[in-house]
Amino acid sequence: MQILDTPLRDVKLVQPRRFGDDRGWFAEVFNTSTFGASALPDNFVQDNHSFSRKGVLRGLHYQLGKPQGKLVRCLSGHIWDVAVDLRRDSPDFGKYAGFDLKPMTDTGDLQMLWIPEGFGHGFLVLSETAEVLYKTTNLYHPAGERSIRWDDATLAIDWPLAALGGLTPVVSAKDEAAVLFTAAELPPVA
Repeated sequence: MQILDTPLRDVKLVQPRRFGDDRGWFAEVFNTSTFGASALPDNFVQDNHSFSRKGVLRGLHYQLGKPQGKLVRCLSGHIWDVAVDLRRDSPDFGKYAGFDLKPMTDTGDLQMLWIPEGFGHGFLVLSETAEVLYKTTNLYHPAGERSIRWDDATLAIDWPLAALGGLTPVVSAKDEAAVLFTAAELPPVA
């Protein structure tokens, strides 16, 4: 398993090895020993699975009180996944990075994205449909749920909207009512 650095410190691309033959392929996508040895969490408590149509934009979500680290994998389709560093004591505070996630990369690699606690997370569906599975390090905590607007001018996320072919992103009522970055209640400084 390869653990690759990204433009944001602590956000990692995880590439499990695939082993294949004429029957198909096999990959170990999580192993507590491998993750622990790579300084990634080795204890996940909840799996979430979503199905979305083209143009659906989910996020930017995070939790206070019981923050969640997320290991994100696109099972079908194509998403553009975004992590935003909300840690006020981080040199990357307020910066984002976006990642094309598909079931396999163009070179045939499997890829998952590790987003630690203290980050906002969202994704845009670029294919007709997409299924996303993510493991979390903490349980869903409704009282701590927060959202920052996906189109916040301060963050200036360069969403690949042209790939939607003229569609306007579809967001939930909750995400439509999300606050601006400058007004957001952010995670406490560690």
